Amino acid sequence: MSNDIQEDNSTQSDENELSEILQIRRDKLQKLVEEGRDPFETTKFVRTAYSVDVHENYDTMENTDVSMAGRVMAKREMGKAIFLDIVDDKGKIQLYVRENDVGESVFADVKKGDIGDIIGITGFVFKTRMGEVSVHCKTIALLAKSLRPLPEKYHGLTNQELKYRQRYVDLIMNPETRRTFEIRSAFISYLRSYLDNKGYIEVETPVLNTLTGGATARPFITYHNTLGIDLYMRIATELHLKRLIVGGMERVYEIGRIFRNEGMDTKHNPEFTTVELYEAYADYYDMMDLTEEFLSTAAMKIIGSYELSWQGERIDLSPSWERMTMAGAVLKHTGIDFYSFESTEAAIKAAAEIGVKMPEGKEATWGDLLYECFDQRVEAELIQPTFITDHPVEVSPLAKRKASDPRLTERFELFICRNELANAFSELNDPIDQKQRFLRQVELRSAGDLEAGMMDDDYINALEYGMPPTGGLGIGIDRAVMMLTNSSSIRDVLLFPTMKPIDD
Repeated sequence: MSNDIQEDNSTQSDENELSEILQIRRDKLQKLVEEGRDPFETTKFVRTAYSVDVHENYDTMENTDVSMAGRVMAKREMGKAIFLDIVDDKGKIQLYVRENDVGESVFADVKKGDIGDIIGITGFVFKTRMGEVSVHCKTIALLAKSLRPLPEKYHGLTNQELKYRQRYVDLIMNPETRRTFEIRSAFISYLRSYLDNKGYIEVETPVLNTLTGGATARPFITYHNTLGIDLYMRIATELHLKRLIVGGMERVYEIGRIFRNEGMDTKHNPEFTTVELYEAYADYYDMMDLTEEFLSTAAMKIIGSYELSWQGERIDLSPSWERMTMAGAVLKHTGIDFYSFESTEAAIKAAAEIGVKMPEGKEATWGDLLYECFDQRVEAELIQPTFITDHPVEVSPLAKRKASDPRLTERFELFICRNELANAFSELNDPIDQKQRFLRQVELRSAGDLEAGMMDDDYINALEYGMPPTGGLGIGIDRAVMMLTNSSSIRDVLLFPTMKPIDD
């Protein structure tokens, strides 16, 4: 009990101290306003250089006048001189402020300034006696007053949940966070360049739909007031993109936000980003080649190596990734040969012997059992890049059947370090077969499976006009960035991940 009281008193003391700091900063702002110097009235400051320019071009910029701006991150007073560290979009630079140069009034303002304030300065580039590249200030202007203190310098913002909730503070305090999102931006930029150079056209498709489709997932539902109908936020971009293939746009892609009303964990956020692409007259082997080439070259271009660390594992993205059928992977890791079973009952018995159980209410077919054995016993064993091919038709309602074994489809998923990063098909273009698979999804939905798809009559109508043989691919951008940045949670690579509201 005494420890609880001590902790409560400590928390109350911290809150009181913070309140005092907030009030002091507001009082400073109020005094500036009363003196007619409201910093928030400043509308523009013209910069002629960034921190990186000064550091990288010192030899040519020495003694040159510059205008710079940034956030004050450190202050050291030395009599009638003050050293400030400011951070801008490119890095950090030291400022030297001397009372004789800026005047007594401005010098006093700098002394009273707070860490976190945003300032603009003019001055000339020089090196201190310690050899540090700096700017000797001539003028200083307060551009925005920081009314909240930043986290303590040496500990920074370390509370992981608070980092997600207050990403703006995380970005201020943690340069590695900024680096993560610079890599994300570079990855998406390279993705566009890569696909554009291969003749793909970037398109946009609807986020709001009257039906769900393109994936097996529970949707978010919203309501359109004018139409008086429910609409579903998209769970995939697939079916609209394949309509474009029907229309003669032979290579298309979309980088889009996807929304799924499902659980949240280190691999899943309710909204996430994917790229889906479709190429006429191609198949899933072409998509396999494209996936391997793109991800390996992206790693080399962005981080400078095929080798990287992720979740405690050393990953090698050098080309020539392993390819295994799903049945082959199950045989390798469990010893069960699904091709040897003469009945579903034999498959059920073998799966039960290794502890694999079917999800409640789901029928135990040969294909479903194969998938569950892989999902429950094999996926966690896949560390190095591995393409798992030939998925059962039961779990692949939009993929073309294998001519040699109609129980299976021409589909692959890419796994790296126990994570699925890509999913691809030789797309089903037979409207009769597609309608039967949609009807199967409708049956499952009627039986209570809220993740099952709906009947999309217009998509069947499109296929009836004729869709050429097509290869389709989806890559999870968030997980790819997790891999490139050695991030353990999807929240680390989303600027503003979905968070449960804080109780008042």
